[in-house]
Amino acid sequence: MTTPALTPSQTVGPFFHHALLREPLHVLAGPGAAGERIRVEGTVYDGDGAPVPDAAIEIWQANAHGRYHHPADTRDLPLDPAFTGFGRAGTDADGRYRFETVKPGPVPFDAAAAQAPHIVVTVLARGLLDHLVTRLYFAGEPANDADPILQRVPADRRATLLAARAVAGGETVYRFDIVLQGKSARAEGETVFFALGR
Repeated sequence: MTTPALTPSQTVGPFFHHALLREPLHVLAGPGAAGERIRVEGTVYDGDGAPVPDAAIEIWQANAHGRYHHPADTRDLPLDPAFTGFGRAGTDADGRYRFETVKPGPVPFDAAAAQAPHIVVTVLARGLLDHLVTRLYFAGEPANDADPILQRVPADRRATLLAARAVAGGETVYRFDIVLQGKSARAEGETVFFALGR
């Protein structure tokens, strides 16, 4: 009897730009959206510190009042019709991405605690068998010190989740680089990713 040949393993993609990025979804805040308008931008790096030119980044966040644009969020807070809450962007040839959004408000963790303003970030890229999920927190935000999720991250790794604020051309910009693996001369260290449902 002949032993069947095994199919060799292969990495996933690259197909994200063609399959997931048909329509531009990098603008979450339309004209008249409530809150502080911000731009989130950064570069995705691989384990060698090289930019990843064909990754897809998705973000999900609450609006400026702290309410999600989702039927499960029934809290008595304003639902902003000019704000979608979800965005998707691809990286360019230099691994860069950007979103136009608003700074989110705080959301509850449980009945006793609140979460600091944050954005959930999902990364899909060639070579990943599963997507990666992390959070973007805002550097200098006083609520970070009590955020129950951020406090579970080892203190020496929390900086990888903090977006640095700057002003460019009159716009507030938060820089959030994503390092997929390891350390390199071009990046400080691997971004903290969360194991969800595992």
